[in-house]
Amino acid sequence: MPQQTTNQTLSSESENLGFGQRLVAAGQVRGRLCVGIDPHPYLLKQWGLEDNVDGLRRFSEACVEAFADSAALVKPQVAFYERFGSQGFAVLEETLASLREAGCLTVADAKRGDIGSTMAGYADAWLGESSPLQADAVTVSPYLGVAALQSVFDVAAKNGRGVFVLAATSNPEAIQLQSFTDGSQTVSQHVVDICAAFNAELGAVEGVGEGAGEEAVPGDIGVVVGATLENPPELSQLNGPVLLPGVGAQGASAADVARITQVRPELGFANVSRAVLAVGPQVADLRAAVKETASEFFDGGLI
Repeated sequence: MPQQTTNQTLSSESENLGFGQRLVAAGQVRGRLCVGIDPHPYLLKQWGLEDNVDGLRRFSEACVEAFADSAALVKPQVAFYERFGSQGFAVLEETLASLREAGCLTVADAKRGDIGSTMAGYADAWLGESSPLQADAVTVSPYLGVAALQSVFDVAAKNGRGVFVLAATSNPEAIQLQSFTDGSQTVSQHVVDICAAFNAELGAVEGVGEGAGEEAVPGDIGVVVGATLENPPELSQLNGPVLLPGVGAQGASAADVARITQVRPELGFANVSRAVLAVGPQVADLRAAVKETASEFFDGGLI
């Protein structure tokens, strides 16, 4: 396994890079793993915590301590904070700030999606420089139209942040919609292709498009593709990060991640939550679970 570096080193070496570049760099050091912070009521109980704001805070603090120096990407699930109202959002703000101060990349799993000024508001909330909810990336839904997400793409580009667009999720309820085809491409492929076009356009603006080498600099607009899918969309033109839920508790493996991301494996990040969180509440156990799981996701046989 490559030598672990400090969060400060990771941050200082990548502070002028876009989100896609920073994420790839973190994956090369820590393994291509995204770990969720999902304070579900049953996990709070399993950890011996009360299902209240105090339990939420203690759960989150343990996760920050365990993941900030071991995971390439950490993904708080916004819904489990939102259910406690303003007090829950305060804990989420603290959690994101602590991870940010530690130099750990974050993605807010908010799954926002709207049009016009409302989408712009979501963009500022999750990716804005002055927002207390500021994360390095946010998950968004494209089902009011991928082009309706333009404002979040713009804010991400301006602030060096990232976006993960839901393309082909792992939940069975979504397969029929996402697999619907007009005869030439599926809905999920349509989403991926438009995101690829945005990455290509933004790369050309920044001067990293054609002529930048055999592999272009990674873009900042990524997609979510379930690792459990037998027929995922084709990703070779995306040139952006891919978040792959379904690894671990849902049955997908490192081999599935490799199959789906074989063209650009360095851009694929497995999302594991329950399999890691189940070993809590001890920080040492959580950290060990992250490192053990991440050992499956290094490129080029580095372990």
